[in-house]
Amino acid sequence: MSMISENLSRLSLEIDTACRNADRSPDDVRLMGVSKRQDFRRIQDAYDAGLRLFGENRVQETKEKWTERALPGVELHLIGHLQRNKARDAAHLFDAIESIDRIETAEALQRHLQSGESTVPMPILLEMNTSGEARKSGVTTFDDLMELLDGILEMDRLVVRGLMTVAPFTTDKSALRSSFALLRTSRDRIAARFPQLQLHELSMGMSGDFPEAIAEGSTLLRVGTAIFGDRIA
Repeated sequence: MSMISENLSRLSLEIDTACRNADRSPDDVRLMGVSKRQDFRRIQDAYDAGLRLFGENRVQETKEKWTERALPGVELHLIGHLQRNKARDAAHLFDAIESIDRIETAEALQRHLQSGESTVPMPILLEMNTSGEARKSGVTTFDDLMELLDGILEMDRLVVRGLMTVAPFTTDKSALRSSFALLRTSRDRIAARFPQLQLHELSMGMSGDFPEAIAEGSTLLRVGTAIFGDRIA
């Protein structure tokens, strides 16, 4: 058994435990392997161990790393900041974009998706800054979140499936849970206003804080080093 396979087995047990503690089903939580700056051999090891959901932070790295490599059944998400000038590539590379926080970025994606052959809308998540840290991306208020959503609802090639956040870098569990709870309550407020939307995704929780994220309702865990080890480059 490879190191990555062992890591995935251990994580599966830890996620199951966190779900039981939160009175949730493990089937409601998906594990994403964050493969930013990881060698493709490690990605292949994770795939061989059963992982099918992967997240990348940069469009150019994804293009260089994934374009010539096909792994059947893989779902690939962009979880890093998307620049407008990378929207064309992103529209073709990814199955979902988790980091939409500007209407201009959504508009660029919409244009490039309209020019493509597929008419199936791309799932996106809206990124919210729930930590209050200035260096983080994401809208900072619920009003800004609603304004962004209102604009995107006019776009036929994008479909909002939920929200995403990055918690503060801290070991304070109460601060972590407050950050995650803010995302959950924001999603719930949107769902109450727009009951027709299927806002089932809450992408929150990483290697060091996923138990707290699960306790607050996470459905997508973005885990890198706990699966792959240290980044290669």
